[in-house]
Amino acid sequence: MNHLQKEPFFISIVIPIMNESGNIEVLLDRISASLQDLERYEIIFVDDGSTDETLSLLKQYHSHNKRIQYLSFSRNFGHQNALKAGLHFANGDCVISLDGDLQHPPELIPELIDKWLSGYDVVYTIRKEDIHLSFLKRKTSHFFYKLMNIVSDVQLEEGSADYRLMDKYVVEVIKKLDEDSLFFRGITKWIGFKQCSIEYTPAQRTWGESKYPFKKMVRFAVQGITSFSIQPLFLAIYLGFFFSFLSVLYIPYIIYTMYTNSHVPGWVSILMTVVFFGGVQLIVLGIMGVYIGKIFISQKKRPDYIIREKSDFLTEKK
Repeated sequence: MNHLQKEPFFISIVIPIMNESGNIEVLLDRISASLQDLERYEIIFVDDGSTDETLSLLKQYHSHNKRIQYLSFSRNFGHQNALKAGLHFANGDCVISLDGDLQHPPELIPELIDKWLSGYDVVYTIRKEDIHLSFLKRKTSHFFYKLMNIVSDVQLEEGSADYRLMDKYVVEVIKKLDEDSLFFRGITKWIGFKQCSIEYTPAQRTWGESKYPFKKMVRFAVQGITSFSIQPLFLAIYLGFFFSFLSVLYIPYIIYTMYTNSHVPGWVSILMTVVFFGGVQLIVLGIMGVYIGKIFISQKKRPDYIIREKSDFLTEKK
């Protein structure tokens, strides 16, 4: 990266963070080492409602190094909204986003920049399969990407992560999108531009705990799928036609048993049928409810996040 000393560009690094006080120092050291040949950059931490010492540590680091900036939310608004906030305050000619848990290796930053300098507008990362993850987490992740690519209008590579570089023009386009619940992995594919990917091996978490338990992963998956496709609504229609067709096929059998007096009275089969179709109806109503709920939330026009405090010199770019 020696050539970077001759380049006049400015880099913004956006890091959503929540209860990662034990990782901040190591993360900053590794980022600084990766950018040792680059003078013009800023690091924007977006504190997503931390309850530990994260915010106080960020203030300390900011007081000693003005390259380190921070935003602090009034409560936890979610990882994707933290990313969105960081983009609105970034000043860079390109913006790099990565997580604060050290599973996104900062040492990859120079390669992201080199790809950008070679002409790519978006450089995203693909996580290699982590054998240390539980069997359930690996399988659910695999299922999410398969399902996303089947029902969605955008195609995501398995292992796509929120560790990416975006040119400032791409960032401006995303900032102009007037929609709630942005799903950045999908939106960066949907907007197009010249893109390429880089593979990385995720590091093991050495401090703290995962912010994505199974329940949160399921919610994230539903948000991603419903943000980019109405195919689940068509699936509900197909299910309705399919089971209606099955019920029509059952009519000849009912007539036959009535004429031959061979039907066996009993409530078990009726109960099972009612429960089965009741379950299907609940699934269909649930799918429609998710979309209606998105409309309901968007009509309220509530902000995606509320900033409680921020560091000096940070100004939101509309």
